[in-house]
Amino acid sequence: MLWSLVKICLFVCVVAAAAFGASYLLESNGGVRLEVAGTEYNFGPLESVIALVVLLVAVWVFLKVLSLLVAVWKFLNGDETALSRYFERNRQAKGYDALSQGMMALASGEGRQAMAKAAKAEKYLNKPELTDLLTAQAAEMSGDRRKAEETYRKLVANDATRFVGVRGIMKQKLADGDTDTALKLAEKAFALKPRHEDTQDVLLKLQAQSEEWSGARETLNAKLKHGSLPRDVHKRRDAVLALSEARKIFDANQTIEARKAAIEANRLSPDLIPAAVMAAHGYVEQGQNKYATRVIKKAWDAQPHPDLAAAFVAIEPNEDAKARLKRFTALTKGQADHPESKMLMTEMHLANEDFPAARRALGNLFETDPTARTATLMAAIERGEGAEDTVVKGWLARALSLPRGPQWICENCQHIHADWAPMCTNCNSFDTLSWKTPPQSEVAMPGGLQMLPLIVGSAQGDSTDMVVVEDAEIVEVDGPKDATA
Repeated sequence: MLWSLVKICLFVCVVAAAAFGASYLLESNGGVRLEVAGTEYNFGPLESVIALVVLLVAVWVFLKVLSLLVAVWKFLNGDETALSRYFERNRQAKGYDALSQGMMALASGEGRQAMAKAAKAEKYLNKPELTDLLTAQAAEMSGDRRKAEETYRKLVANDATRFVGVRGIMKQKLADGDTDTALKLAEKAFALKPRHEDTQDVLLKLQAQSEEWSGARETLNAKLKHGSLPRDVHKRRDAVLALSEARKIFDANQTIEARKAAIEANRLSPDLIPAAVMAAHGYVEQGQNKYATRVIKKAWDAQPHPDLAAAFVAIEPNEDAKARLKRFTALTKGQADHPESKMLMTEMHLANEDFPAARRALGNLFETDPTARTATLMAAIERGEGAEDTVVKGWLARALSLPRGPQWICENCQHIHADWAPMCTNCNSFDTLSWKTPPQSEVAMPGGLQMLPLIVGSAQGDSTDMVVVEDAEIVEVDGPKDATA
């Protein structure tokens, strides 16, 4: 900062001196008078300026000749590299000047000019580790993929630039959609520079896409080791990878290994719903229902979810409605005010045919959080209490126009998924699915909502009514016992 200020001050002083000298020459009638060896020379204003320029050029030439003579003198006195150093300095000055111009052209988006400057810089500098990188980036910018790949391969051959070359080819393969080759190149780049954060992220993403969960966990551990990932985020993502590995083992029918992997995933992140469900099933298979119950309760206290309720049912599949109601009451106690707990207890009371208790359990949830599921539950309660068909159909009409409620949504692209997955199927982002309510979209149909009673109504003389369930499918219901199907 100080040196920049000094240079600005010197520049201002030089400009001021030049302006003063020019004004002095213009004001003086005789110009400049110079006496050399008894001879007098008179210069007008214009002639004075020309003489000054010639003098400056002469001084510059004199200094160049003097430096060349000094180099020759050193060479004659035994310094064999004096002349080569003298000419090398000139070549380096031209080379670095071309290199800087090429970098400016690259930053300005002028790919062809940057390639030309890079070629000129290579001619003078003979430093491919600098000029080849500029050439490759300029070739990519100008659309010359072949030239870019050739240059990156040259960088791979040099130990000092191998990482840059491998990474450049890897990016080209990613752009081409060749993920298999890109994965191998990412592994090689990671081996060369394990601390490089962008390479870590690319490798982790490619390993997850290829379902190489074990390798992905190693990469994740490297990110933690080198400080590019917080410990709490590492713990969560390691659990996601462990769960994915457990699913892969389960698909391969390796039951014991899958069970252990699922339990490990649940241990790493107890609030990860799919891990809790899979771990609970593993404990049930071992006959350890007590541990399965503990896993589901811990996950439910963190985030109530229908999958957890289904897994909780599987712990005691043959119990009657009253015993199940008692067991689920203990499950939902910690999150009694959560909408999922209210709807679950409503369903339990409906299964027990206690319709007033079902209404009390649902409370004012429809007013505070109206969804298709709450409207369907209200229809089932009304049917169970013997309400008229028009009342039941009114609730069903509302269900058609209401949102479904929470779903698995990618936080990166907002894509909705039917089931949880470690990666978004739309944008391939890792660990971005969360259970939340998507933005509500309007129902587009002729006549608006006035058409709904006609859609859900039954034909005259038909004793079978239609009930809308949570996933917007239509099922037939014959009586109160099936109202929660």
